[in-house]
Amino acid sequence: MITLIASGGIISDLTEPFGVSWLPFGFQVLNFIIVIIVLKKFAFGPIMAMLEQRSKRIAEGEEKLKRIETQLAESEERTTAALDKANADAKRLVEEAKESAATLSEEKTQEAIAKAQGILEKAQANAKAERDQMVTELKQDFGRLVAATTASVTGKVLTDDDNKRINQEALASVEG
Repeated sequence: MITLIASGGIISDLTEPFGVSWLPFGFQVLNFIIVIIVLKKFAFGPIMAMLEQRSKRIAEGEEKLKRIETQLAESEERTTAALDKANADAKRLVEEAKESAATLSEEKTQEAIAKAQGILEKAQANAKAERDQMVTELKQDFGRLVAATTASVTGKVLTDDDNKRINQEALASVEG
């Protein structure tokens, strides 16, 4: 190898035009190797570890995002199902309320009709009682008038028996 580096060797023929001297070049190569080792241990290693941690966190974040999206989709489905069920229940309740209202309305109408018929019957009974009372009073007044007229025409004072007999005859003629 010495012949390669010595004057007249292939390597010296190539390196002499560029001004390469071997001793400083060897130290520079050794220095370069030391710098690479130091950088790899103290700079690239921690940087690579930090980049690996970031990659893991990003992957975990993406995985969490996928889980959250899945949970959100499931939650939306549950919400939609709950809303559909609530709407169906609301429609059913509205229908039941309509039916109940119709039944209640029919019942109230029947009650009102029954009350109206009761009122009419009471009014008719009251009117009949009033009419009967008026007829009785009219008959009594008619009997008194007939007795008074008979007493004034005949000029005689009538006894209670005469009044009763005249009243009965007058009532019989009015009723008959």
